Parts: sequence; C-alpha cells; structure tokens
Amino acid sequence: MCRRPSFFDLHEQGRTRPTLAPARQRRSDCFLGQFAVVRRCRRRSTGAEYAAKFIKKRRSKSSRRGVTREDIEREVDILKEIRHPNIIALHEVFENKADVILILELVAGGELFDFLAEKESLSEEEATQFLKQILDGVLYLHSKGIAHFDLKPENIMLLSRSAPHPRIKLIDFGLAHKMDFGNDFKNIFGTPEFVAPEVVNYEPLGLEADMWSVGVITYILLSGASPFLGDNKQETLANVSAVDYALDDDFFGGTSALAKDFIARLLVKDPKKRMSVQDSLRHPWIQPKDTRQALSRKESAVNMEKLKKFAARRKWKVSVSNVSVARSDDTLVTPERAQSGRRMSPDASLQLGRWDFWTSQN
Repeated sequence: MCRRPSFFDLHEQGRTRPTLAPARQRRSDCFLGQFAVVRRCRRRSTGAEYAAKFIKKRRSKSSRRGVTREDIEREVDILKEIRHPNIIALHEVFENKADVILILELVAGGELFDFLAEKESLSEEEATQFLKQILDGVLYLHSKGIAHFDLKPENIMLLSRSAPHPRIKLIDFGLAHKMDFGNDFKNIFGTPEFVAPEVVNYEPLGLEADMWSVGVITYILLSGASPFLGDNKQETLANVSAVDYALDDDFFGGTSALAKDFIARLLVKDPKKRMSVQDSLRHPWIQPKDTRQALSRKESAVNMEKLKKFAARRKWKVSVSNVSVARSDDTLVTPERAQSGRRMSPDASLQLGRWDFWTSQN
C-alpha cells in the first residue's frame, strides 16, 4: 500500500511549487525571490511608476528551475479577474525569451508588520482597522471562489506609509487557485507556519484554508509570537496538524477576551467548523455590538515589545535567506545592487517597449 506524501517529504525533495516558502529580498526598488524578481518600472509616455514582476519560465518539463507555464497562466488569469482596493492590481502582461513580465500596481509602503512594529503603542481597536481591510480583501476573493493559499505577513503590504489611514494591499497570487467546488482539490504548498491542517494532511482544500492563515496572522499581530513555529519544519507541521497552540499570559496578558475568541474560532482543525470570512467580519471584535465591547477593544493593547522582536527576527532570517538565493541563481539581481539608499537610474539593458526598468547603481 502506497503511503500518501507528507508536506515535509515533498518540501525536502523539491517537488512542490517553486514558490513554496521563498526566500525574498524586499527593498524600496527590488524584490528578490527564488524564481522571480520585482523591479520598479516607469511608463515612458507618462512617467507613472509601477512594479514589474519577472517570472522565470521553466525551460523544459524535466527541469525544476523556473515556473511552469500552467502556473504562470493561472496567476495571470486570477489577477486579470480581480479589482479591489485591498488587492494589488495587474495592468499589463508580456514576455521575453526567459521571463513572463507582469506590470503591477506599485505597492511602496512596505510590509504591514514592519510598519506596526515601528509604533510605540497600538490598541486592539487600531489593529482591527488593519485586519478589517485584510478581511475585506479576502471576502472579495472568496466571493469569486478564489483562495489565496499564501496569506502571511510578507504578503500583506501598505500602498503608502504616508497616508493618514494606510491602505492594505494583498499581494503575491502565485499559489492562488480558483476553486472548482465540484471536485476535490489537494495540494501541498504554502509556508509551514501559516498553512492549515488540511494542507499538512493532504486533505481536500477550500476557501477555509485562508481563514486559518488569518487566524495565525492575528495571533502574531497581537502577541509577536508564531503559534505553531517549532525548532524545524517537521515540528512546525506537527504542531499545525495537532492544532497545538496556547494563549499564554506572557504574550496575551493585555489581550481582550473578544480577540482571543476571534483567534480560537479561526484556529479550528475542521474546516467546516472554522469561522468564514463573512462570520469574521461580523464578529464583535471586528464589529462591536455595544459600548462595552467597543471599550474592551479600545482599552486592550497589542504586545508591542514582542511584536518588535518578531519583526526583527524575521528581518534577520530573510537577510540570511537572500544570500543563499543570490548565490544559487546568478541571473537574479544581487543583494549589493538591491541595497536601499543607492541612486536609481534606468537600466539600459532593461528597456522593453514603452517601459523602463530600474536598478540601483553606485
């Protein structure tokens, strides 16, 4: 009898989607990933700036480098279908011999968690204003039968930091799928800390998997701790499968009962019993029903000390991963060229049609 594949088996053997837990470099002008680079670009006729995502095409069926045309087309088809204030917008698609290039809305405000970690204090009321935007984006996707399947802090960005009320943008639809509710869909992909138990256990997947990820994101946002993170991938995935987490006072001492209830209703093993995005938006922590609930949310605070430490640890891990990615693929922009603070100018070797693509230089 054949043993079904485990998440860890496939992750280690490299048989998963190439975007699984990608190492990345986010700078003001460059994003570095395993099989993708994102650069700033400019439409020559107007001077308007966008982001250009270069996705390296897989050259042959036997190759494991690059992304298959099927996967690229799925991402493009989904991006073409969606238009929402809290989701990154696709403007144009074209390709050259090596890459498919997506011209996307420029989301220049950085990651939400980095922005919040710079604050001195943050009430739950303020935190829920950002979380509601995330839920609004997810509600729109789910209304179209689209599951993101890769919701995590790195994929929750701000359009601009300078706005009085910064707008959330959900990005990176490389793992997103349009669900066919007549057929079981199983796959093993995503980032171990944020995947739902049904992913780990190779069970049918649906929109509910995104709501588990929202629960993990909320847990981290309030406490600065990752609920299922183990010493290695195997331990992390075992914790996810067992729904082994706690709301310790060291991390949740100042957290309201409503916030804890919100998390508990999302981190449920049975997808059918997990809170939907519609129910999440109606939850009294997001939409208080009376003055007492509103006051509880206003007086309860995010654990900023722990959140700052979480953000610092994650930045360190990403910087270490970037060195590995840059060394493994010499066609990618190197970390040295991607350093922030360098003078920017159009790269003469990266001018396609009416677009200029930007890199840093000394």
